[in-house]
Amino acid sequence: MLVVTWDHVHLRSPDPEATATWLRDILGGEIIRGPGRIDVRLGGAKVFIAEVTQGDGVNAPPVTPYQGLDHFGLTVKDIDAVAAEIKAKGVEFTKEPTTIRPGVRICFIRGPQGISIELLERDKKYV
Repeated sequence: MLVVTWDHVHLRSPDPEATATWLRDILGGEIIRGPGRIDVRLGGAKVFIAEVTQGDGVNAPPVTPYQGLDHFGLTVKDIDAVAAEIKAKGVEFTKEPTTIRPGVRICFIRGPQGISIELLERDKKYV
């Protein structure tokens, strides 16, 4: 039987340092520096951030929603407090905190390069 585990998410950014700083400052990631690269440990996974330079053949980010990878989701505790904290830091919300079904409350934020990030809390208090 095939068994897989998450290793990493790979982002491309014209400013990897700014992207890593955003993931640290807004979502609490830990920046990991290596020779010629910058990564972030976030929620138990690694986020690799590759630099995009003029003429390297990398396309502009698509406008969401689009086919293919739509977003990534991160679980939090006390989503309303988390939302208030990151809103105070100037983060753009594309969907305010809302209960989508019994026991699940979500919101969506816009990250660097237009990345869509879902924050969610699974808790019986939202039933």
